[in-house]
Formats: sequence, structure tokens, C-alpha cells
Amino acid sequence: MALANRRPLSSGRSRPRLAANLGFLFTELPMSERYAAAARAGFAAVEFMFPQEIGLEVVRSGLDGAGVRLQLFNLRAGRWGEGERGIACLDGREEEFFGSVEEAAEYAAGLGVPRCNCLSGICPGDRKRAEDILVERVAHAADIFRKRGLVLLLENINTSDTPGFLLSTTEAVFRVIDRTKRDNVKLQYDIYHAQRMEGELVGRIRDNLDRIGHIQIADNPGRHQPGTGEINYRYVFDQIRESGYEGWLGLEYVPTPNTEESFGWMGEML
Repeated sequence: MALANRRPLSSGRSRPRLAANLGFLFTELPMSERYAAAARAGFAAVEFMFPQEIGLEVVRSGLDGAGVRLQLFNLRAGRWGEGERGIACLDGREEEFFGSVEEAAEYAAGLGVPRCNCLSGICPGDRKRAEDILVERVAHAADIFRKRGLVLLLENINTSDTPGFLLSTTEAVFRVIDRTKRDNVKLQYDIYHAQRMEGELVGRIRDNLDRIGHIQIADNPGRHQPGTGEINYRYVFDQIRESGYEGWLGLEYVPTPNTEESFGWMGEML
């Protein structure tokens, strides 16, 4: 199982591989039509949070019909409508969490997905206790995933958008990863969230490339497409190419004024 996203620097500067996040893009369409819309727009891959809420066969039919692959989804994250953003760090939710791990492994196998993201959750108060719970559960989940040849991701999410989120910086994610001592646990590096919390975007990619399992992009402020805010994405993309990153870039942004018109940045920056 290849756990690194690095290619030899001598292989040249290729265009990054882009995956349309169907939870953010093409939302004017019902979910059943978004796969084909992504394919028509030129995407070979898509991502979205919870295929478990749709059903394995329904999702597989949509992907196969459009000729696109699903390259990332999330473990179930608790009572989303009530504000939960993951249960991995929550005391008393162990059975529910490991049920979601087993379910995600089955969906990943059935859909040919190599990696799944685990949202740590909002800290209930005692941060040390919450992190200890998270480390124990992630280590066990990683062992389950390893048997299926899967990578488990942990994501940094800013605390302005999601107050109290346990893993709000890349340093916090890496601390948990180091404590698990599992090499199939990687960072899902969300550039938008990182910009809001810590900056130093390119340096963090360069210094930690082999620990990054996936990258997601959006500009700041507004979480819109690249070129609408303060991040110098032309430079970021250039440096991602130079770094040798071979993974996907997930387009997890709110398109403005609409999905199709938001794609103009691709021709300008890539």
C-alpha cells in the first residue's frame, strides 16, 4: 500500500488532479445528477461527505453511470443536524464510532475508495481527556483500515466556523497522528481552514508532504473559489506541483456566482 503522496521531482510539473466536492458544487441539481454534471465539466473524480446516507448501490450506480470515481468520503459524524461534527473524541460514543468505522470500510471496499476522513468532533470541555479518547479510537480504527488497505485521515477545521473543534490546527493533527503510531493515519490538509488558523500554507505542505493524505482548497474570506480572496493560489498551486504531491485536490468551496462560472480560475492558475 502506497502511503505517500510524493513523486520524484524529476518527473516534471503536471497539472494537479482536481476532484469536485459534490456537497459544495452542482448543488442546484439533485444529488443523483451531480455525478454526471461533474463528468461533463471534465472531472474524473468526486468527493462528498456521507455516501452512507444515500446507500452503497445507489452511489455506485451514479458513479458508474457518469464514469467518475469517488476518491474520498467521511465516517459518519454523529447528529449533524444538531450541530455535532464528529464523535471520535466524545466519551460514551465508542460503540457508535466503531460501527461507523466498520461501515466506512465496507463502503470504501464497495466503491473503490482508498481513504476516508474522520472528523474528530467538538471538544466537550476537557481537552486532554478528549484527545486521549481520540488517539485510542483512531489507532484502533487505523488497524481496521489497514486490513482493507485503507488510509484514515484527520482534518484541521478552524474554530471560527466550528467553535470548539478539537483539531483546529495542523500541529494538533500531527500530535494525534504521532501518538497513534500508525503510518496509515494522515492529515487531510484543508487550506481554507489552515489559512484562518495559522497561515504558512506552502511551508506546511513542503515540510509535511509525506504526512498529507489529501488536500482541499477554498479561498478566504467567504470560502469561495481560488482567486476570490487573500490566498495567492497561483503561487500555492505552483509550489504544490514543485513539491511532488501526487494526490488529489478537493474543490470544497462555495462557488460564486454559480458552479459553472466559478471554474474560470482553472484556466488562469493551472
